[in-house]
Amino acid sequence: REMISKTCLGFFLVPFSPDPKVQTVIFVAFLAMYLTSLGGNATIALTVQINHSLHTPMYFFLANLALLEILYTSSIAPLALAHLLSMGKTPVSVTGCGTQMFFFVFLGGADGVLLAVMAYDRFIAICYPLRYTLIMNWSLCVELMVGSLIYYFYCDMPAVMRLACADTRVHQMALHVISFMVLSLPLSLISVSYVFIVAAILRIRSSEGRHRAFSTCSSHIVVVLLQYGCTSFIYLSPSSSYSPEMGRVVSVVYTFITPILNPLIYSMRNKELKDALRKTLRKF
Repeated sequence: REMISKTCLGFFLVPFSPDPKVQTVIFVAFLAMYLTSLGGNATIALTVQINHSLHTPMYFFLANLALLEILYTSSIAPLALAHLLSMGKTPVSVTGCGTQMFFFVFLGGADGVLLAVMAYDRFIAICYPLRYTLIMNWSLCVELMVGSLIYYFYCDMPAVMRLACADTRVHQMALHVISFMVLSLPLSLISVSYVFIVAAILRIRSSEGRHRAFSTCSSHIVVVLLQYGCTSFIYLSPSSSYSPEMGRVVSVVYTFITPILNPLIYSMRNKELKDALRKTLRKF
């Protein structure tokens, strides 16, 4: 069963279940995840903004990642929730579907590039600690942040192309090539950065020093694996092996679940951020 069906009016988003009660339960679960994602990421961004001790490049990028996650999820979740309530009876116009795909791809791409920027920041911090403040000045941080922006139960390109009546092999090949470039270039930069980071960490003599250096990177590594693992499955899998059902599950993960996990991963594994969160919550 396809995740999206088409009519002359546009697209219909296929419901998860024909049972309205099951749909209601799914709606409540997705709404709770969406609100949790908004609250968690907004808290991270606000905490960084309020606490001057966190006004460093690492937390500057983290706050921007949180804001991107809010926009990224909000480009998909409201429409998905609305169609869960309507049982997929409200059509999505072609223009609306295209607009959603644009923001989804734009924000998702920016998210991936920003993760590469964060890996570069950790590379400089660990491999060149004495020159860190000189290299990672605020002018460069802003330029890197701006640069990252340039670079199913919702409208997504693999699912939409499966609805086309014409031969889409050329379009599918173009999608794979572009997806490979968009995903592989930032991931290559992240991988190269961590090769140097690991080499630098192994040269640290004390086990405490190695643990402290690795702890600043572990959260980022987990987020990278979640982000790139899911998107690679959707966009780099051969079209012949594409499964709408599996694509729907993976889409739920990187649309609703990953944006929730990101603030949790960073806040639970970062003592400085946890302390700042406690101070911020006491103020309110």
